[in-house]
Amino acid sequence: MMKRLYFVSTIAFWLAFAAFWGASLWTPAEQKVLARPTIAAYTLSDVAKHSRTGDCWMAIGGEIYDLTAYLSQHPAPPDVIVPWCGKDATVAYNTKNRGRPHSPYASNLLRQYRIGVLQDGATR
Repeated sequence: MMKRLYFVSTIAFWLAFAAFWGASLWTPAEQKVLARPTIAAYTLSDVAKHSRTGDCWMAIGGEIYDLTAYLSQHPAPPDVIVPWCGKDATVAYNTKNRGRPHSPYASNLLRQYRIGVLQDGATR
């Protein structure tokens, strides 16, 4: 019984190995690289035009974020985040105005709201 189990499992292993190896031969050698979309550049005066609850942009770390849709999902009350709409909120984001940084989860979440970068030469 043990010899038969050993024989069957060995055959199964080598068949699986051959299947994976064969599948790797069928995959294309080159993968197409998708073109990255052009990133918009904004100035702080552009950001300042979006300074209310229904239209909230912020500059954080040299990048521009449209956080309008996120305001209602933010764990803190809106009055904590709304004063930073239309402004460079880098210091506020990095310290939460209390000397504590946002979590890595918050930084990952922030990426989905990125709409552009702060234009070179713009005053921060």
